[in-house]
Amino acid sequence: MKKIFYNGDIITLENTKPEAVLVQDKTIVKLGEKEEIFKLKDKETELIDLKENTMMPAFIDSHSHFMAVANNMLQASLNNCVCIKEIQDKLYKFKSENQIEDGKWILANGYDHNNLKERRHITKEEIDKVLPNNPTVIQHQSGHSGVINSLGLKLLGITSKTVSPEGGKIEKTGNELTGYLEENAFIQYLRKIPMPGINELIQATKKAEKKYASYGITTVQEGYMTEELMPVYKELVSNKSLYIDVIAYIDVKIMDKIKSEFIANVKKYKNNFKIGGIKIFLDGSPQSRTAWMKTSYVDDKNYYGYGTMKDSEVNEAVQLAYNENLQILAHCNGDRAAEQYIKAIKNVQRDVSKIRPVLIHGQLLGIDELEEVKRLGIIPSFFIAQTYYWGDVHIKNFGRDRANKISPAGSCKGKGVLFTLHQDSPVIEPNMFETIWCAVNRITKEGKVLGEEERVNVLDAIKAVTINAAYQYFEENTKGSIKEGKIADLIILDKNPLKVDLQELKNIKILQTIKSGEII
Repeated sequence: MKKIFYNGDIITLENTKPEAVLVQDKTIVKLGEKEEIFKLKDKETELIDLKENTMMPAFIDSHSHFMAVANNMLQASLNNCVCIKEIQDKLYKFKSENQIEDGKWILANGYDHNNLKERRHITKEEIDKVLPNNPTVIQHQSGHSGVINSLGLKLLGITSKTVSPEGGKIEKTGNELTGYLEENAFIQYLRKIPMPGINELIQATKKAEKKYASYGITTVQEGYMTEELMPVYKELVSNKSLYIDVIAYIDVKIMDKIKSEFIANVKKYKNNFKIGGIKIFLDGSPQSRTAWMKTSYVDDKNYYGYGTMKDSEVNEAVQLAYNENLQILAHCNGDRAAEQYIKAIKNVQRDVSKIRPVLIHGQLLGIDELEEVKRLGIIPSFFIAQTYYWGDVHIKNFGRDRANKISPAGSCKGKGVLFTLHQDSPVIEPNMFETIWCAVNRITKEGKVLGEEERVNVLDAIKAVTINAAYQYFEENTKGSIKEGKIADLIILDKNPLKVDLQELKNIKILQTIKSGEII
């Protein structure tokens, strides 16, 4: 089946300005002047009038957690809560509306203590007050910490004598648990909570796909595939349930097990799913004050955050990725964590650029490290919307000078370092045009410009979520631009992002998302 798109602006990202594009089946076949392309139509060709709207390549998500987005749809949302009373009300309402029986786990997500009137985390007693008979865990918006109520702590076997794991924290006041856990401690116990049934998760993934597609995204990442997720992905692949491409990065500790179970999906798609490589975590998040820093946090000269892996463990993971010819992604927010990863890549003493190592988040990646980042072929992927969502918090935690250099995309551009942008969903919505707006404007919630010199232009921001992201995935020959021979992953917009006022970028609407030539 042939389709011809015409009568609109067409952004190819290939330095071409065609009047029309011919798509046949899943592939972009021809670009050119309208008259030339129309000569190629037959009686069954579908003519698609863009009606003076804009067409460009579909967006590529360079880092998020697809199954967590799906799972969050089964949980209570605490986004936009402004006080602890509002959190309590939402938890109580969630149990009531969903008719959850006593004894069943209740999960909630999306609260941020930085946005609460009390400027602190909720306590286990405050959760107990509204949910005394349900084990409950609420996850911080960063995904790196949370609070568990008394019944939940009891069922998980966490007591005042429980020792915090390395790279994590179980908070106590004296000998009393507050219910707050962070980093390795939180992640370790979160994985012990019973997951929803496979059928529930399968249904939730359909909603997650629809969410990503509504934002113009046709390729997404499973940013941390654990053993618990294997049965769900086995079901999705065997039933051919996915219609957008999902690329998974697996927990290094169980790499062999997942690879053997998905041997047909390693580094190649089967039924829209592939294993892209391995994932490690080296620290936490700056807004939760767990990012691992070289210089202390402003209000505590003895506190630097902390790392989650030993140097030897990071070295082993990078060497393993190189030996297995698999890409490695490392979560590094603080400059000390980024330094640890960069040193581990150098320690391999071979050309690691062949596996295109990715430095995820890089919020405080040092400008002084960028020459080495370029030399080693490391791809920084910035969570640049942090400038808006937590920019004011970063100023308080790090001071204005360091906060100005959060997500140094402008410096990367200046030094010729290829970078990508992401939302780390479900931390925030996978809203690509909001991310583009953040990269171009770098305005905080309080209206401050955060690092004017680190702004990038609109075209570079668009490339970071299309053609650069395709390169990150070794898919630059098939995705990321409108070019003959590439897959027809396209979006149609109500405005041309290269022509609108910079403040209007976040208001651009996705009219249609097209995956492999079909409207999804």
